[in-house]
Parts: sequence; C-alpha cells; structure tokens
Amino acid sequence: MFKTPSLKTMLKASTVAGLAAAVFATGVPLEITRSYAEAVNVQAPSVPSFANVVDAVSPAVVSVRVESRINPASDSTDGFAFDFNGRGFDDLPDDHPLKRFFRQFGEQGPNGPQGGPNRRFGPPDGKGRLRPVAQGSGFFISEDGYVVTNNHVVSDGSAFVAVMTDGTEFDAKLIGRDPRTDLAVLKVDGKGRKFTYVNWADDDNVRVGDWVVAVGNPFGLGGTVTAGIISARGRDIGSGPYDDYLQVDAAVNRGNSGGPTFNLSGQVVGINTAIFSPSGGSVGIAFAIPASTARDVVADLMKDGTVSRGYLGVQIQPVTKDIADSLGLSEANGALVVSAQDGTPGQKAGMKAGDVVTAVNGETVKDARDLSRRIGAMQPGSKVEVSVWRDGKAQSLTVELGTLPVDQKDASNDDNPAPQPEAPASEKALADLGLTVGPSDDGKGLTITGIDADSDAADKGIKQGEKITSVNNQQVSSADDVVRVLNQAKKDGRTRALFQIQSQEGSRFVALPINGQG
Repeated sequence: MFKTPSLKTMLKASTVAGLAAAVFATGVPLEITRSYAEAVNVQAPSVPSFANVVDAVSPAVVSVRVESRINPASDSTDGFAFDFNGRGFDDLPDDHPLKRFFRQFGEQGPNGPQGGPNRRFGPPDGKGRLRPVAQGSGFFISEDGYVVTNNHVVSDGSAFVAVMTDGTEFDAKLIGRDPRTDLAVLKVDGKGRKFTYVNWADDDNVRVGDWVVAVGNPFGLGGTVTAGIISARGRDIGSGPYDDYLQVDAAVNRGNSGGPTFNLSGQVVGINTAIFSPSGGSVGIAFAIPASTARDVVADLMKDGTVSRGYLGVQIQPVTKDIADSLGLSEANGALVVSAQDGTPGQKAGMKAGDVVTAVNGETVKDARDLSRRIGAMQPGSKVEVSVWRDGKAQSLTVELGTLPVDQKDASNDDNPAPQPEAPASEKALADLGLTVGPSDDGKGLTITGIDADSDAADKGIKQGEKITSVNNQQVSSADDVVRVLNQAKKDGRTRALFQIQSQEGSRFVALPINGQG
C-alpha cells in the first residue's frame, strides 16, 4: 500500500536532492554529498509561537479610559435641538451638516474614541458630567500600581480608569506627563493589591529583525495581541527634538497608543505612540518610544511628576556635507550653532554662532538631535565639557547646564526672532551666487533683494527679503565684504562658503558653492 510521504520527509528529500545536484555539477563524489546531507540534518521550518510570552505579560497590560467633564450643550438650527447626552441628535437627518460635523468632531474627537485631540463644548467651569473622551493602552511598571501610557492619550482627561484584561476597573490618578517624549504615568489605587508588572529591555540588545509582540487596546477591543519584527531604529518622524523611535511592523492601530511592545523575553522594548497610515488603520509601519528613552523619563515622573532637563540655550541645526566642506570638517557630523541666546549657559561659556559642537564629555555628537537628547538627559547644574570646531580648529569649553524652561520647545531654540525690516534697492549683485543684496536698515548684515530662481541659493531655500548676517562666521555689511570673504575662502582651498541667513522664522546656516566667484 502506497503511503504519502510527510511534509518533513519531502522537504528533506528535496533539499538533499538539490544538494546532490549541485555537488554532481562540480564533480564532488557521492559519498561526500550523502555525508553532508546527513550532517546538516535538514528540518522543516518551524513557526514561532508567542503564547508563552503573551500569557506572562498580558496581566500587566491595561486599557486606559480617559474621561472629561463635558457639559450638555443645546442649540437649535433648522428647527432641530440636540445635546451630547444623545437627546435629539439621532433625530437629525443623516445628510444634515450638523450631524456630519458632530460625527466627525464630536465628543469622541476627530480621531475617534481611541485618542487624539478632542473637542469639548459647553462652559469651561468643569461642572458637567464625566464622559469618556478617549481610550488608549498602558502597562504596569511596578507592583504597587504605576501605569505607563502616552501623554497624548491622557492630555485632555479629567479622570482616568485602568481596565484589566478580566474587565476589572480601577480609578487612576495622573502622576505626571512629559509632552516632549509623549509619555505619562498614572497611579492605580489597588487597595493593597499587588499587580503583575513588566520590566524594561536592555536597549543594547534590541536589533533590527528581532521578533516583537504588541499588546493593547486597538479600537477599544482590549487585550489584543499582534506580532512582527523591529523594522528600523533611530527613526525621526518630526514630532520633536527627542525623536529616536523604533519602527515595528506589528499591527498597531488607534487605541494601541501607550501600549507596550515586548521582546520574546517579555521585556518592554518600546511604547507604541504613532503609526504611518494614509487610511487611518495599520499599514505595517508603527513607531515606538524605545525603552532607553522611556526608562529615565518614567523614573523622573514617578519621583517628581515632572522631568528636569539640561539646557545650553543655543539654537542649532544639522551639519550637511556642504556645510562641513565650507568649514573644513572631514565629516558631516555634529551640531552647528546658529545663535547663542544672551545670558544662557552656552553664551556664558563662550559658545557663539558658527561653532560646530562635535562632542560632549568626550563622546562624539552625531547630529543636532543627538546633541539635544544628550543635553536633555543631563541634570541641570552639572558641568559638561563641550568640544567645538571653530575657525578651522578644535576647542574645548566647560558649560554649567541650566534648566530647560517649561515653555521652551527644545534645549536650543529661539523660535520668535523679531521681524526684519525690508531693505532699499540692491546696491550690488553677486551674480555667480544668484543673489542680489543691499544694505539693511539697521546696518547689520545685508538684505537679499533679489534671487535667481535657477541658482544654488534658490535650491537651498534662500528667499528674497531674508538677510545675510555673516559669511564663514565673519560679519558682513556690504557686498564687498562678502566678496572679500569668498576670495579668502578660495585661497584657503574651500569650494563652499557658509552663509548665515536670518528670516522671520529664525536664523540658519546655508553652504553655497563659490567656484568661479571673483
């Protein structure tokens, strides 16, 4: 009787046959082929199971229900009365503009009930009923009830409820939140109960390609598990100066915000905080705050309810290859100082526009974000050694860090410079650069009065009405000053010059090619 071979047998046979064919093609004896096939002991591929990890960590993951005081509002339009307790709203025709409006932007917010900005109506006296306005995810980080979640989940809330996987609900208190890293900590009063909690992973052991498991509350469903891999590290998604996200391809949707992503040892490698989604649902690209960032922030929030960050007080920008060439740097690393604000730690220590910060306490600074993260992670009042590249050579400065102001966007911004007056007509054209310049009304720098749309300057985003304040870190007040600096740069073997550009949005550096400039 014929017996159908198993999948394992067929896989082994086909693999051995393939090996044999390859060996015969090269003239290797059959005995060696058989010995090799037996040695490798080809096995059918196995599919990993995440059940053991899920069983261990699920009790530590909670759904976070956010409530706020929404006051009943009533109005009358086209003869229809409505409020947010449901009376009269459903009586509106489906195509009524108000019904469409409130379905999209009502008490659940434009992003639905799973988080995001919410619209609240009625008097701001806070005397209305508590109503659910958002849902997210979170997880216990200690047995006495501290819960980690996202700041954007809880930011609009007045009261919070942690819902366990078995449906048990606990009131929670907001301990602290940090908008800059989008983290928040709640405290559940378990009345002596010891909660199952999870630990942070060692970030040094997190690798691209590692399996991960996301557990959370997508679309309010609760207790949902998805799996995938870490797709990338160090992602900058433009959400702030501390962007350093893990990218994962596990399905993450609205409501997963604040939930953990675990490695196969049941440790938290990241906190799900954002997704890339043209459709609003998962397309396989999600971003998680890495454990290395969350660990310190959460510890500070649990201790003090706030996060204190070091502060230099300098505006910085990335060092591009063009900028590096213009400054004589061999590599496009470090952070370029655009300005040092008066009275700040950086200015007091001697930092100035045109410096490139290359290292902090001897550790290389990769880019502007890296500098912001390093300084922000240090304690105010600590002294740090800052290495800078200035005038073609390295220097060292000692800075005593200040405290990042609460309203400051990052450790190095001056986001509201005074508007600059327009200048009179151009006095001289720097044709090879595509610029026409004239003196500024205040006598400091040169106003750009014209720009060639086909020039490198236009390609780099320089616009008419902006002002040139320095070239290669030398102050300029006339076109002749600019030409003099450019000629010196050419004699020094430079192919680019560094222009400091001032606009209403702030100050920045742009490197322009100077070949052909006379």
